Amino acid sequence: MAELKTQKNDSNVEKFLKSVTDDQKRADCLAVQELMQKVTGEPAAMWGTAIVGFGTIHYKGKSSEGDWPRVAFSPRKANLTLYLYCSLGEQTDLLEKLGTHKLSGKTCLQIKKMEDIHIPTLKKLIKKSYKSPVFC
Repeated sequence: MAELKTQKNDSNVEKFLKSVTDDQKRADCLAVQELMQKVTGEPAAMWGTAIVGFGTIHYKGKSSEGDWPRVAFSPRKANLTLYLYCSLGEQTDLLEKLGTHKLSGKTCLQIKKMEDIHIPTLKKLIKKSYKSPVFC
C-alpha cells in the first residue's frame, strides 16, 4: 500500500501565509486559520507545501494509507479550499445557510471570499468535521 504523498512537516505556517500575494486571500486565510484553531484547539501545521492543517487522523484507503489533518485549508489560485471530512454533500441544511460556495468531491469546500460566508455556519461545519470519527 502506498504512503500518502502529502506529509506533515516543520515548515513555518506564518511564513507560508505571508507569501500569499493576494491581500484579500491572505486576510481570508488568516481568518480561517484563527477560526479553525479556535474550533479545534489545535495549532496550525503545514502539510506538504500548501496545506495548513489542524489535528491528525489516520487514513486508510484502497491504495494508500497515512496520516492527514482532521481539518485543513489551502489558498488555491481560484478559491480558498477548505478540507472538511464530514461528508459535505450530506450537510444540506448547513450548506444552504453557508453562503456562496462550491463543493468539490465529498470533502472540499471552495469559497471565493470570507465575506460571502456565514461564519457561525462555517464554524459548525468545521466542528462537525473535526469531531467526525471517520475519514470519508
